[in-house]
Amino acid sequence: MFRAFHWDWYERSGPGSELLGRLDGKTVVELGAGIGRQAAHLAVTRAVAEVTALDSSPSMHARGLKAYGDIPGLRVVRADATAYLREHPDTFDIAYSVFGAVDFTDPRRLLPAIATSLRPAGILVFSTLGRYRNGQEPETEVRAARLPTTLADGTPATMERWVLGFPVWERLLVRAGLEIVDVETVDDAGRDDHQPMVTRILRAVRPVGP
Repeated sequence: MFRAFHWDWYERSGPGSELLGRLDGKTVVELGAGIGRQAAHLAVTRAVAEVTALDSSPSMHARGLKAYGDIPGLRVVRADATAYLREHPDTFDIAYSVFGAVDFTDPRRLLPAIATSLRPAGILVFSTLGRYRNGQEPETEVRAARLPTTLADGTPATMERWVLGFPVWERLLVRAGLEIVDVETVDDAGRDDHQPMVTRILRAVRPVGP
């Protein structure tokens, strides 16, 4: 139920929750949490004050409440990430996303909202695709790919996914008022029927002072 915390695509290599730093007494928000498994892991295994598992999907929210709604210190919230963060300025010590809202929301709107929601010296950690799943190189400008998907009721639809090169993420983070701390790349060559995947993990901080 609360297996190890992973950032990489296949959840079998790379660093774990230690990238979030010391969590004792901290307020944490996961952006695009799905059913909230990673957030539940933190609530149970780390001494956090509170973890908010944030997702806009009604079905994910319902499943999250059913699976983890009774865990002390965990809040399962259904809301649009950008709107929710703008409504909660200077609230969180740590924000993170594991192929979550940062991948599926226009970063020109989301990243400034994250910066607003973080307290001074608060950190953002997120994992994202280092290149497209078919091996295509990431975008060199702020541009989303439109990908086919299927809604919960089976209806075909499309969604936007932001697969950006590191220089693009760096520019966007700086414009949002965040400073990059480090970036890590996890290469998985794939095995069996798994194709090679590249995960990029970025950490940024909201500076203290103007």
